Amino acid sequence: MEFIIVTGLSGAGRSQALKRLEDMGYFCVDNMPPKLIPEFAKICLKNDDIRKAAAVVDMRMGVMFDSVYDAIKKLNDMREIKVAILYLDASDETIVKRFKETRRRHPMSGDNNIVTGITRERGKLKRINDLANIIVDTSTYSLKKLGEVLDELFSDEHEKGILITVTTFGYKRGIPIDADMVFDMRFIPNPFYKEELRALTGMDELVKEYVMSFPRTRIFIDKISELVGYVAPYYLEQDKKQLIIAVGCTGGMHRSVVVAQELYRMFAEQGLRVMIEHRDIKRDLQQRREK
Repeated sequence: MEFIIVTGLSGAGRSQALKRLEDMGYFCVDNMPPKLIPEFAKICLKNDDIRKAAAVVDMRMGVMFDSVYDAIKKLNDMREIKVAILYLDASDETIVKRFKETRRRHPMSGDNNIVTGITRERGKLKRINDLANIIVDTSTYSLKKLGEVLDELFSDEHEKGILITVTTFGYKRGIPIDADMVFDMRFIPNPFYKEELRALTGMDELVKEYVMSFPRTRIFIDKISELVGYVAPYYLEQDKKQLIIAVGCTGGMHRSVVVAQELYRMFAEQGLRVMIEHRDIKRDLQQRREK
């Protein structure tokens, strides 16, 4: 039986993730005291109709939360169960925005300061974050996007291999917090300084032709592909179901997008499970319109 421990920061999407897993056929429970989880798993094992289960464990449990580590050990000791720990994360800015929009109180903000609550929660969750074999940063995700990622990770197809996510970003907005491998494209000449290319993105053919015109670009793409092909089986060996490759440039608009699109094409042609997302394109385009 597959058993998923769903955890992570308040406001990062745990409830939405549990609903999606339920839609995918998982028998789900929310906010169960950790000490009861092994017993819950045993009950599920006795029911032939339940082959997939999930439980949310988070800081709403207060002092009871720390018993989750003993529960995880007991689950791992059950040979009939395959355990995964899904940790949902998001940037402080995103979580603050979500709490303000819903006007809810953060469970760890004793002084009603959301940022204080987030900091406390990150500290308390550090150990389980380190244990998690699946970490998803939902900062830029819509509910639809989160659902698509979970479908790729936990649908019946997920046994076919690791899910590779290629994401682009701009260094001026920081490196994605869930990245496993980070590649810097700022060694390639910047299309931003070409007036005819500045307003375009790496999705446009003119920008692609310019970035790919440099031999160093193709050589580097080939080396990334070779490296990923080498390490991917070892990630699976360590029971890591997702490999997140972050490709960055100054603004996340031109060079990183071209390179990421090429990597996505190559991985897809190799028959690998791959997704792509561009974190900062919409932000930059929106800022330019406002100016």
